[in-house]
Parts: sequence; structure tokens; C-alpha cells
Amino acid sequence: GCSIQENSSTYRLLVILRPPPGHSFMPESTGQPPARRIRVVLECLCSREQLLGQRCYLHTSGGQLPTDQDWYLLDTLCTGSCLDADKVTSWVQMLVASAWRCLPYSRHCQLTALPSRKSCRFQLSDTSGLQCTIEMVFAVQ
Repeated sequence: GCSIQENSSTYRLLVILRPPPGHSFMPESTGQPPARRIRVVLECLCSREQLLGQRCYLHTSGGQLPTDQDWYLLDTLCTGSCLDADKVTSWVQMLVASAWRCLPYSRHCQLTALPSRKSCRFQLSDTSGLQCTIEMVFAVQ
């Protein structure tokens, strides 16, 4: 979505999160939609293992979890076995701020992370006074 006012505009982006290979997202049912917590669970890849060259962590590793980047991200973005909205928001804000410093626009526009509990919000400001707010809302399939 988008809304435009005289000297500012707001853009809302829907960002679909995907689980790492060998995992799936499962909503924890509380009886009323929407689910409040999203569990990250291991899934069996045995039938796809030979076709795609992926390992089935559920059956071939004896329950031992690998120490690769996927698992680092799970540890970074989850509390226990559930996605943690605050951790996801903090991680994305850090990632966007780091990437922004590498762009040529960063010399002309200032990026500021705005407080928000359920989404990532950023404000871009340039020297002429124009402002743009970008809100990233997260969802899972």
C-alpha cells in the first residue's frame, strides 16, 4: 500500500518469510485465528533428498543439528522453537541499516529506524525536507 501527503509518503510492504531448507512453519493453534505463535519444525526430506541433493536432518543426522548458516538464522530469529517477532524485526532493521550505508543514496538521504512492535519501520529524509516512511510487515505462508 501507499499513501502520499504534501511532503511525505508512506509505503507498506508485505514480506513473506520462508523457512530454511528442511524446515516448515506451523502456526500454534490457540482456537482463534490468527495464530499468535509460529513454530519452526523439522520436516522429512527423505523423498526429495536424492532428487534435490538435500539432507534429511530428521533421519540421517541422528537428531544432531548442523552448525551452518540456516541454523544460525534460526537461533537468531527464534525463541525456543518459535519465531520471535521482536528478534525478526531487530535483525531486519540491522540488515537494512547495514545495506543502506553501501548505497549511493545514503550520502543524500538519512535512514532512521522507527520504533514498532509488529513491523519494521524506517524513515528516509533528504536535505530538502521530503520524508518517506517505509513499513515492512512480516507474514509466513
